[in-house]
Amino acid sequence: MLTERQRKILKLIVERYIESPTPVGSKVVSKIINCSPATVRNEMGELEKYGLLEKTHTSSGRVPSEAGYRYYVDNLMELKKMNSEDIVKLGIVFNNQQLALSDVITKSLQVISDMMNYTTVVLGSTSHENLLKQIEVVPIDDVSMAVIIVTDRGHVEHKTIKLQDVSLEEVKKTVGLINNLISGTPIDEVSKKLEYEIKPIIGNYVKQHEQLYNAFYHVFTDFTNQEVNIMGRNKMLEQPEFSSNIEKIKSVFNKLESREILNDIKEDEDNNIKVYIGNENNIDSDVTVIKTKFKNGPEEGTIAIIGPKRMEYDRVVGLLEYMKENIER
Repeated sequence: MLTERQRKILKLIVERYIESPTPVGSKVVSKIINCSPATVRNEMGELEKYGLLEKTHTSSGRVPSEAGYRYYVDNLMELKKMNSEDIVKLGIVFNNQQLALSDVITKSLQVISDMMNYTTVVLGSTSHENLLKQIEVVPIDDVSMAVIIVTDRGHVEHKTIKLQDVSLEEVKKTVGLINNLISGTPIDEVSKKLEYEIKPIIGNYVKQHEQLYNAFYHVFTDFTNQEVNIMGRNKMLEQPEFSSNIEKIKSVFNKLESREILNDIKEDEDNNIKVYIGNENNIDSDVTVIKTKFKNGPEEGTIAIIGPKRMEYDRVVGLLEYMKENIER
C-alpha cells in the first residue's frame, strides 16, 4: 500500500515522463511537492523496490516501469477534459450528415491520429459473421453506377463502379446471377465464389462479362478489406522510443500488417475501455493499446489507439469515451 506522498511522487513522475521522455530527478520532484530532495530520493527508492519505478543507466533520475504505468492507470489517473480545439475538430466529422457511419469513424480516428501522433485502428465485425443478403445497382450517369451490398445483419455498404459501353440490362443480368448463386455466402468468401462459380459461366449470360466480373469482384474485395482500417501507421516513427531503433520499428510495422494480430485486438466481450500496457499486448513491450467496442444498430466493431508505453493515457481514454458516446447515440 503506497503512502499518499508516494502516490503523488509516482503520479508526478509518470506524467512528467509522458510529457518528455527524460528521467525525472529528485530535485524536480522536491520543488513541486515541497519536500527535501533527500526525502524524495528515499521515496523514489521505495517505489523502485515495489517495481513501480526504474533507474536508467544514463541518469540518476527514474522512469516509470510497466507496473508503474499500470498502477497509474488503475489508481492515479484523472481523465483529462477534451479541449475546445479537439471538440471542434471531431464535432465537424460527427455532425457531417453526408457521411456514412463507417466513414465518420474512419475520419474521426484520422483526426485523433493527427492530433496525437498515435496510430489508430478500427475493426468491424468479422466478415464471416456477415452473410450476403443481396446486391442492388442504381445508375448514377451514363458510365457510373452505385452497387449496394446488403448483409443479413442489416449492414448496408455502397460502392461506385464505372462501366464503359455496358447496357443496364447486362448489369441487371449479372446482379441476378450473383443474387441467385451467392446469396447467403459469408462476405469474406464471396470473392472466391465469384471466381469459381460466377466467372466460368457469366459469359453465357452477358456480352461484356469480363468488365462486369472485374467490377463486382473489386467491389466485394474492397468491402472485405474494410474490416480493418489503420490510420497513422507511420506515426510510430515520430516517437523517440522507435525512431532510433530500426529493428523495433520493423517489428511493430510487421505486426500492424498482420490480420491475425489486429483481430486479437477485438477479443474482449464487454464494452468498457481497456488499456493494455507493454507486455499485456501482443505488439511490442514499448507499446500501449487502448481500445473499446462500439455498437450502432447492426454495425459493431472495435476502435483502438496504439502508441508508446508513455502515451497520454488520460487524454486518450477521454477521446475514446467521446467517440464511443457519439457513435452509439
